[in-house]
Amino acid sequence: MGEIEATWDFRDPYLWMGKTARSAMPPLIITAAISGGGHGKESIPALPETPEEQAEEARKAYEAGASQIHVHARDPNDWSQCTGNPDDYGKVNRMIREACPDVIINNSTGGGPTLTTEQRYSPLYADPAPDVATLNLGPFVSKFTMPERPSHLPHPRGPVEYDMCSGTTYGELNHYASVIAERGMKPELEIYDPGQYWVLRDLIYNENVTPPYMVQFVLGAQTASFPTPANLMSLINELPEGALYSVIGTGPFQIPMNVLGILLGGHVRVGLEDNIYYRRGEKATGNAQLVSRIRRIAEEMNREIATPAQARQMLGLPQVG
Repeated sequence: MGEIEATWDFRDPYLWMGKTARSAMPPLIITAAISGGGHGKESIPALPETPEEQAEEARKAYEAGASQIHVHARDPNDWSQCTGNPDDYGKVNRMIREACPDVIINNSTGGGPTLTTEQRYSPLYADPAPDVATLNLGPFVSKFTMPERPSHLPHPRGPVEYDMCSGTTYGELNHYASVIAERGMKPELEIYDPGQYWVLRDLIYNENVTPPYMVQFVLGAQTASFPTPANLMSLINELPEGALYSVIGTGPFQIPMNVLGILLGGHVRVGLEDNIYYRRGEKATGNAQLVSRIRRIAEEMNREIATPAQARQMLGLPQVG
């Protein structure tokens, strides 16, 4: 496997034209966010909740072309909620590794709306550890209503309203970034708005993150940047040297933002965490359907799809086996 030029000056129009003309963009890393920590089967029956369901859904997404699986483990005492127990993450990680030996396992530290800060970072202490752990680079504010969980599902409940702020500090982020490094994982640096580049620069200054930096732009979530081409271009313009990036578009903005990411040399995240619809009025049958679609679009745009081995090389992760 030859060396892949994963990071380059994404702002340079001459580089972009040259890579586009030669079909020389790096292979596309597709991440499948299979469940999330908020909505569950009450919103879409295909969403996996139990460890067995998550492992099976990961396998299907992997076989469809995902080289990275993003995991929010659920609480076995209430499948509608994200867990704060590292043992629950360890069980899911182990089952996914058995089903997909070389896939990149990416554990969320975003958790769910009911968790404390310490509980959100519990996946960092899972055994087996993930390859990658997310690191949200700033607070965001959310207001939403979770729909009723009907009686035919485990742990039914009525609708729940949330009005919340997920907060964090420079100190907390530097601490958890150092834990990620000590445990041999890679941080995926989640940027919701351009002001969070202040935090990324602080992490780099303190040497708690090292290149290649994996930056993920989240567009369309509440209090995140609006999911527009101009905003994505602005975020790309501020990337530090030695970074590659991935793009999330939430809800109906998943495909437009993903396609822009493919076109501009970045990578993409799809999955039922971010979007439960395949098209307007038609819910997705599962994560593999969303992975297959973005793979088809990318291949039509002359972007090779990254294997797990290629994705590991680009992210600076050790190979498996």
